[in-house]
Amino acid sequence: MRHVYLATFFVCVLTVSVLGFRDAKFTAPPLDVFPEWAFPGMKYQPKLRPQSESAFFADGRADRMPPAHTVARGMLRDDDHLHLGKTSTGAFAAGFPAALAGKINLDFVRRGQGQYQIYCAPCHSATGDGNGITKRYGMGATPTYHDPRLRTMPEGEIYNTIANGKNTMQGYADKISPEDRWAVVAYLRALQRAQQGAAADVTDAAGKQTLGLP
Repeated sequence: MRHVYLATFFVCVLTVSVLGFRDAKFTAPPLDVFPEWAFPGMKYQPKLRPQSESAFFADGRADRMPPAHTVARGMLRDDDHLHLGKTSTGAFAAGFPAALAGKINLDFVRRGQGQYQIYCAPCHSATGDGNGITKRYGMGATPTYHDPRLRTMPEGEIYNTIANGKNTMQGYADKISPEDRWAVVAYLRALQRAQQGAAADVTDAAGKQTLGLP
C-alpha cells in the first residue's frame, strides 16, 4: 500500500512540474532540460524582428531584400497572356487584351472598383479628380483622370502605370494581379465616362428608373 501512495505522489509531483499551477504566473525562464551541447547551433538561434537591428549585416538592418527574380510562396501566376501593357513594337496597347474578351462586364468593372478604392482612391479620390485624402498631407501633384490627356491615354499606358508606377507613384505589380489591373483600367474608363455622360447614354429601364428619367 505504501508503494501506491508513493506512486500517486510521484505522479502528482510530475504533473504539477510539467503543467504548473492553474493561473500561476512565472517570471523565471522555463527549466532547461537539454543542454546546449546536445543541439549546437539550433537551440539558441537569434530571432530577428521586422525593422530591428542586426550586427550580422554590414548595414545593421535585420530586414533584407529578397534575391532578384524570387517569387513569394503562393504568388506564382500563370497569367503572362495578360501582361499586354505594350505591343510588340513597344507602343502602348490601345485597347484591352484579347484574353479578356467576354470578361469585361459589370462584375468585372465592380471588381476594378473594389481594387481602385483600396489602392487608388487615397490619392486620386473616389471620383478620380486627384483630390484624395493624401492631398491634405502635402501630396499636391496627383493628376485628375478627367484631364483630356488622361482621357485619351491608351489603356495599355494606364495599365503600365498601375503595374510599374510613374514619377512619385509607386508600382502596384506586387499587390494587384494583371487581370485586376485591367479591371481597374475598366473602372477608370467608367469614372471618366460618368463625368462626360448624358441622359441618352442610359438605355436600360432599370438605369433610367434609378436616375429618374422617363
